[in-house]
Amino acid sequence: MLVRFWGTRGSLPVAARAATIERKVAQALVAAGGRRFADEAEALAYLSNDTSFAAARTYGGATTCVEIEGGDDSFVICDMGSGLRELGVNAFARCAAGKRREYNFFLSHLHWDHIMGFPFFGPAFDPNARIIIHAGHPDAEEALRRQQEEISFPVPFDGLRAEIEFKTLVPGETYDIGGLKVQTVPQYHSHTSYAYRFDDGEKAVCFSTDAEHRVDDMDNEKMFEAFFARADLCICDTMYSLADSVTMKADWGHSSNIVAIDLCQAAGVKRLALFHHEPTYNDEDIERMHRESIRFEELNRGDRPKLDVLCAYDGLEVAL
Repeated sequence: MLVRFWGTRGSLPVAARAATIERKVAQALVAAGGRRFADEAEALAYLSNDTSFAAARTYGGATTCVEIEGGDDSFVICDMGSGLRELGVNAFARCAAGKRREYNFFLSHLHWDHIMGFPFFGPAFDPNARIIIHAGHPDAEEALRRQQEEISFPVPFDGLRAEIEFKTLVPGETYDIGGLKVQTVPQYHSHTSYAYRFDDGEKAVCFSTDAEHRVDDMDNEKMFEAFFARADLCICDTMYSLADSVTMKADWGHSSNIVAIDLCQAAGVKRLALFHHEPTYNDEDIERMHRESIRFEELNRGDRPKLDVLCAYDGLEVAL
């Protein structure tokens, strides 16, 4: 299986301001210490190998959108955040090379940051494309139509040219979709959110964003341990620090890096991707949380196998 991250921020898209880029360039020049590079490739190699991620790169600013390859030749896409626009551009090139124009979407929930990319999804305007939107919410179609009403967007939902179908999924059932076994469970979040598990018979990926894990509901935590069990990759909502998630941002519907590590260690997960980054965090903040998460995993591991803690960024690809 191959997992592509097209959008990894939460709540709203963010973009690096000019001053941020200037600071990164200045820091890279200072770190280079007068070193000369023969060409751009050599300079890029230096940035990749000899600088921190935050110093020379960015985690990105597009909202939630993740693609999973590993089933049949159709697309499998989790959420429709602003990262979906770029995925659509890329999809045109792959379809021109022969990939099937069938798109299976799985919606965690219907908040705007998770559906805002759909009006800009190029394949939705392709009369030869087929789009199946899977959700735990029976009102998914209403939400997508509403954001394309004339007061909000110039192109109505009925102006889209693709064949579009909505299917409501039921927790506890196992579905064969896109060549994968798919399951879903509800999560604590406003208007409810749903996690998904995708299994190709050899590898398994869990997608769990916009989920609050409560210390007073251990039965729910045991359910998630079973749902995540032995997954090769869990993509988890780690928007807040533990302190924020249990104090001033309790009941906001999100979780922390610490809780995600606890759950994934207990479930025997191989890799965890920190995800749904707080929009007010800059690259240094996210990188610091990543370092702290790796250290916490080490301290909390005990005699369990190592959990590989990744930090998702726009453009990351994870091969399983």
